[in-house]
Amino acid sequence: MSELLSKAIADWQLMQSVELIATLLALAYVILALKQSLWCWPAALLSTILFTQVMWHSALLSDAILQLYYAGMAVYGWWRWQQLKQSAKASVEAGEQAPVYEWSWQCHVKLIAITAIAGLGLGYAMAGHTQADFAYLDAQTTAFSVMATWLVTRKLVSNWLYWVVIDAVSIYVYAQKHLYFLTGLFMLYTIIAIIGYFAWRHHFLQQQPLDMTASA
Repeated sequence: MSELLSKAIADWQLMQSVELIATLLALAYVILALKQSLWCWPAALLSTILFTQVMWHSALLSDAILQLYYAGMAVYGWWRWQQLKQSAKASVEAGEQAPVYEWSWQCHVKLIAITAIAGLGLGYAMAGHTQADFAYLDAQTTAFSVMATWLVTRKLVSNWLYWVVIDAVSIYVYAQKHLYFLTGLFMLYTIIAIIGYFAWRHHFLQQQPLDMTASA
């Protein structure tokens, strides 16, 4: 019995350490993304690899799958931001930040509807065929996180508004699962997402008129 207890404590301590390191890397990702630094993507990649283990161990299966998606998007995001930087080379050489973009509200309404339907489908699958906790809620945050991450790679200003809502819901889920580092991280995420929106929005309004669908 004492050996089992010692092993359980050791496993818990290891998971807490992994969660802490992943949390710090994830925080670095958001701060670097706010600054439009390409180095946000390597930080994201390392963070997602560690978080995959944490989510699987916590029976948040949709989130575990989401982390694998994040890893792929970290690689794609690095490439995509390089392409956007090259396409705006004149502005960058002049000492300005690469441009950011935005879509019409009609596009966002369609995107929200499609994403919500996808989240319901994922939630139904998770609730019926797995032991996932918070199956429908976790599935919705997963679906919207997939969509919002794609918007980050496109450098759309409104990606931050999606993250404000996603992060706020995630705070509740992670607190219920006693993932305290993650809970604290997503509290910071919510604040940073609000700051990020106003910073990118200010940049968008200050830059020269651009094709709104240039990053699609």
